[in-house]
Amino acid sequence: MPRTINRKAAKKPGEEGGGDFDVLKWPAAKRPPKRTRLRIGIHTSTSGGVALAAERAYRLGCNALQIFSSSPRQWRGVSIRPEQSDEMQRSRATYDLAPLVVHTNYLVNVCSATPLFRAKSIAAFRGEVERALSLKAEYLVLHPGSFRGMTREEGLRTAAESIAKSVEGLDLAAGGLQILIENTAGAEFSLGGSFEQVGELLERLRPVVPVGACIDTCHTHVAGYDITSDTGYEETLRQLQATIGLEHVRVWHCNDAKKPCGSKLDRHEHIGQGTIGKKPFQRLLNDPRLAHAAFIAETPIDEPGDDLRNVEALKKLVSGP
Repeated sequence: MPRTINRKAAKKPGEEGGGDFDVLKWPAAKRPPKRTRLRIGIHTSTSGGVALAAERAYRLGCNALQIFSSSPRQWRGVSIRPEQSDEMQRSRATYDLAPLVVHTNYLVNVCSATPLFRAKSIAAFRGEVERALSLKAEYLVLHPGSFRGMTREEGLRTAAESIAKSVEGLDLAAGGLQILIENTAGAEFSLGGSFEQVGELLERLRPVVPVGACIDTCHTHVAGYDITSDTGYEETLRQLQATIGLEHVRVWHCNDAKKPCGSKLDRHEHIGQGTIGKKPFQRLLNDPRLAHAAFIAETPIDEPGDDLRNVEALKKLVSGP
């Protein structure tokens, strides 16, 4: 029977905090959820308080999670109170949830050619870093942004300078926090549409701040990298190793794609139901070269339970104990 999708009720990842979409409103399971040997999670709502994200992630069967630390569409961020941070630490320890990945809000553009917008982005990103440190998150994911109005080289330099300015006086290494640069879907002025661009930005940042990469499967696919065929997958990982280094990819965003390879259109789909399909995710999850990484879904929530179903879809693809 085909899935019935309530488009009117559809929610984006991290926004499922109300009504039937919220796993906290469902009856609690009688047994602890089954885990895998890998760290698998999903972008999780912080509705009702940031610490509740840990409870939601556990009930969804995760052993890793990603959150927004504040509204993803507002410049002004909230502060993390000490008691919120303490509660998050207790919940993570109780449920063995690691890593905690914080995703930077969507407004930040550290390579903006507009001085005012760049200044606001620097201030907002500093707030993101401060909140991630308060929460004792392991990773903070950043989209490099758009360099429209500049050359790509100018965009790379501006992004590196903006990030460096954002973290002045903050000790990320002591806090155990690493900034992860995420690859993008390859739109014309989007910085990070190729592994080379991500690698170049990492090289500029390494003397300044702890950095690594976050690779998104949907972005990789629509940017034109072949991850669906056996030979294409191996060639893609060869390029990733040559430009970034597989050991520096700390998080994989596991998202299927609505649009075809090379389309440069960033539209996420449920695992196994898009133009990537299940097999590439099975190959990715069972590749021993990637076993050190966390695998986080950012799939849509079209109807209640989609978040749970996508986590389960990933876990079922993991071989072995």
